[in-house]
This record gives sequence, C-alpha cells and structure tokens, in this order.
Amino acid sequence: METLELDLDHGLRAFRLSLALEIGAETVALVGPSGAGKSSVLRAIAGLLRPERGFVRLGGQRWLDTARGIDLPPERRRVGLVFQEYALFPHLTVRANVAFGGRARVDELLDRFGIASLAEARPPTLSGGERQRVAVARALARDPAVLLLDEPLSALDAYTRSHVRSELRELLQELELPTLIVTHDFDDAAALADRVGVLVAGRLLQVAAPSELVAAPTDAFVAGFTGANLLRGVASEGPDGLTAVSLDAGFTAYTVDPGVGRVALAVYPWEVAIAREVPDDSAVNHVRAPIASLVPLGNRVRVRIGPVTAEVTARSVERLGLHEGDVVIASFKATGTRLLPV
Repeated sequence: METLELDLDHGLRAFRLSLALEIGAETVALVGPSGAGKSSVLRAIAGLLRPERGFVRLGGQRWLDTARGIDLPPERRRVGLVFQEYALFPHLTVRANVAFGGRARVDELLDRFGIASLAEARPPTLSGGERQRVAVARALARDPAVLLLDEPLSALDAYTRSHVRSELRELLQELELPTLIVTHDFDDAAALADRVGVLVAGRLLQVAAPSELVAAPTDAFVAGFTGANLLRGVASEGPDGLTAVSLDAGFTAYTVDPGVGRVALAVYPWEVAIAREVPDDSAVNHVRAPIASLVPLGNRVRVRIGPVTAEVTARSVERLGLHEGDVVIASFKATGTRLLPV
C-alpha cells in the first residue's frame, strides 16, 4: 500500500497553514476548532486548493510539487472525497449518484453498502445513515487510492450517529486505504481513526493514537480538547516531592509532575471521585463546592462541582443521593493529573 505524504504551507485569512503528515494504510483524523485549517488540508490533497508552497505525493506519484511546478487537476488524482452534508444530487437516483463517481462498480457498491433496494430512490427520501452510505459508495466508485472525509458524521442525529460511526469504522478498517478525516469532534475521531492530529490555527500540536493523546497530552489545548478539566495556576515546589499549584480558582492542588511558573493542571473527569465528606484515601486534592449540574450519559453521569467536572456511574449518583445544589467533595490523586505549559 502506497503512503500519502504532504507538506503544506499556505496563507489563510487569519494565519498560515503549515503542516507535514504521512498516512499509510490507516485512518488519520484531524481535529480542532472551526476555522483551524482542517478542510483546507483536504482541499489541497484533492486538488481544489493550490498551496503557496509544498507537495502532495502518493508513493512515487507527485500530485503537487510547487518547487517543480507540478499541480495535477482533481480528476487526475486518485482521490475519493466524501463532502460535508454529503453533497448528493437530489434530482438523481441513488444508482445515478453512485455512478457519477464511476460506472464500473455501481452494482457491486450498492450491494456492498446494503443500498441495492434503494437504487431508484432519491436522496431527499433517505435517512441520514443511508445518505452517508451513498456518499461513501460514490467516493469509492472512483476506485481511489486515497479516501478523504469532511465531517462525515456532523449531519446525523445522536441516535443515528452512534450506529453509523460503528459502520464507518468497520468499513475503513476493511478498505485499508490511506484515509484522512476532518472533524471538530474528538469522540468521532477517537472512534474512527488509528491516529489523531490536533490542528489549531494551522499548526499540528500533537499527532498520536487517541489513547496516547489522553494519557500523555503535550499541550493544554490538546488536554482540554480531549476532555480534561484544565485548572490554571502557578506551580512551585511542594511537600513530599510533589509540585504545588496555586490555582486561579482559589485553592492549591498537588501533582507528581515537575514544573514551575504559569501552568495548566489537567485532570480527566473519570479521575475525579465524589463523596459527602473528605475521603480517607490516597487522594490529596479536594474541592468542596455545590453541584452545579448533573448530566446523564447512558449509565454514566457528568457532575459539575466548582471548577471541575467528574464522571461517575449512575449508581454512584443514586447511592450518594446527589442533587443540584448539594455541597460535596470532588477528590483526585496527584498521580491522576498532568502539568502542562500555557
């Protein structure tokens, strides 16, 4: 399987997009806030944007090389592109939409994606999941060497999103194509991709497996984007080999990570325990505050307590009899935190 290589430098409205990336037979997701430059990367690969400087290569094929004056048009690049909102032709049937990508494999793709029975239907009559399958089938009808997906799940409701996400993950694993997804949702990226790159203002802050981004974020934005509580303050030497962080929130927290000066202390919600009184255990960080909110998420509940959010089981909430306004203790261990520069 050939490797997609890109090295791009291009001025956007508010910043420069400067990015280098290699994608083998895997799925890579670019995540970040709106306007970070994610879609511009897809457009540069597909030939819809000509960067000021850089290259896009697939194996020995040069699709773009500004130094050599090479810029192949989109139709000469073996790219399958799934647009945001899918961009299906509403007046064409499902069969005709897929055939727009290429006619040779239409019947095979209709069968493969379980949409053969919808061949004569038109997009306005389809569900969100069905429209996505048509859009992916159309992209694959080009027999692409690279697959690009722009916010593939953003048009779906929460119920459909979960089901389609699982389907799409299985498909991408089966295809074994260099695949690049852009999304603003870390949960989608973590579920779909082998590696995730966090892109902010045109710069890649970190690229790693989703689990590594959570376990070892190198940047405060990465930690916050992956779901951590970020508590900002000033670090100094503390007792027993710990680092003390005098937090802007008005209390002192302790971490095993070394540091000094202005920092952000990251702690993930599942590292935070809730009790009615200060627990007699190894946790050294305690926040006493009223519960601001309780948000059920399946069999888990997210509980906001002062400056931190905890994620606990629904059974724990029931056992403790938690209600909004109750004053409780949120506790977390020094070993459950990460100290990051700001």
